[in-house]
Amino acid sequence: MIAGDRYSRTVALLKVIFPLAALALLSTLFLISRGGDNEAQIPFADKEIQERLRDQQITGPFFSGSTADGDLLSFSATKLTTPDGQTTGNRAENVIARIETAPGSKLQVRADLIVLDIPDDLATLTGDVIIDTSNGYRIDTGALSSKLSEVLLIAPGAVAAQSPMGDLTAGNMTVKKPNSAENAQMLFSGGVKLVYTPN
Repeated sequence: MIAGDRYSRTVALLKVIFPLAALALLSTLFLISRGGDNEAQIPFADKEIQERLRDQQITGPFFSGSTADGDLLSFSATKLTTPDGQTTGNRAENVIARIETAPGSKLQVRADLIVLDIPDDLATLTGDVIIDTSNGYRIDTGALSSKLSEVLLIAPGAVAAQSPMGDLTAGNMTVKKPNSAENAQMLFSGGVKLVYTPN
């Protein structure tokens, strides 16, 4: 009888304690949530957010295609942007462009920056522009313009080249294909100087 009363009292006591404990837990949760910082932290600085909103960006872009003459073109960069909401011009950083002509000659062009103007069929490369060719030329210049639909590259300023014949400097340079059946030709002009190094 005494055991039965003790059991009844315990059950009655637990009926009171459990709801009170649950109420205490709920009130603690509400207090903690009110004391915390409700603002979501965005992991970008304000300046970077504004730049991203203003300039559309593509990270690691890659493009490949061919010209009407069958020359293969490919282009890659670390970042491509459309500055100031423009729809016709793009800028890309740390660019590598490859050209393989239908007859088989190859060129690789590297530059710090390229500006693409698609309506005008023009690409302007600036910074440290380096051209490597499959016939052994390595050409350095500060700026280079190129057509997008055909093999035509023009370096309007000074160029310095290492060639199989030796070291060469010139006031400007043009790379073009006379017709679709021929390889690309490099034309140096504007005070050309060659220091011949015989093999």
